[in-house]
Amino acid sequence: MNAIVYDKYELSFKEKRDCVIASYIILFVVAYIFYQSVAVSVLAGAFIPLCVKYYAESMRVKRVELLIAQFRDFLYSLSASFSAGRDMRDGLAEAKVNLMLTYDENTPMIHEISDMLNKIDKSRAPVEAVLKDFALRSSVSDIENFVDSYLICRVTGGDTNRVISKASLMLIEKIGIEKEIRALTSQKRFEGKLISAMPVAVILFLNIASPGYVEALYTTFMGRVVMTVALAGIAYAGYLAMKLTKVEV
Repeated sequence: MNAIVYDKYELSFKEKRDCVIASYIILFVVAYIFYQSVAVSVLAGAFIPLCVKYYAESMRVKRVELLIAQFRDFLYSLSASFSAGRDMRDGLAEAKVNLMLTYDENTPMIHEISDMLNKIDKSRAPVEAVLKDFALRSSVSDIENFVDSYLICRVTGGDTNRVISKASLMLIEKIGIEKEIRALTSQKRFEGKLISAMPVAVILFLNIASPGYVEALYTTFMGRVVMTVALAGIAYAGYLAMKLTKVEV
């Protein structure tokens, strides 16, 4: 299995192709609405790399959010396994079975558990090493904190069952709060996208309903400047809306 590094996302050929096509169509249409120039609309394709970068970042965030959600369910299962007296290896195996009742086997956490079990059983890798590798690649503080707690217990000979159960409970509560915050801000993110799209819709409507009313915007130098400033303002407003609704706990 290929190890996943969660702080970056490599688009597949299909994802990149679809993103390029969709981005170019959107950029072409928006540029034509604002400039009514085929040449300018074609040149708008220069912004495709930014669109691809934004899409890759959104996919990275989506994958990390899914990993965190599954890690929460993983902690529920692992805590129950430790309470029943099982060790980490058996806890991982039981967690995989439980997670597969809800998630597809190709999802991040199940992929990671399968990879860890494969390394432990076939390569005879230490449990501590595979957990540490997973934590480092995840770049998620909650996962890193959990693994650190487990490793400290193993080194110091502490009460692993008690520490894991307590750490799991605290992380489950924290992840639950983050999930609630994302749910509360998701509507605002949608509203931000809708507000950013409204000026484009209004200009399109005016072009269809009353083209003479906006003719000066397309035939004069100052009109071009106004449209350029307006388009830049819309893009910046959309960027601010997405940034302001991104809340980290």
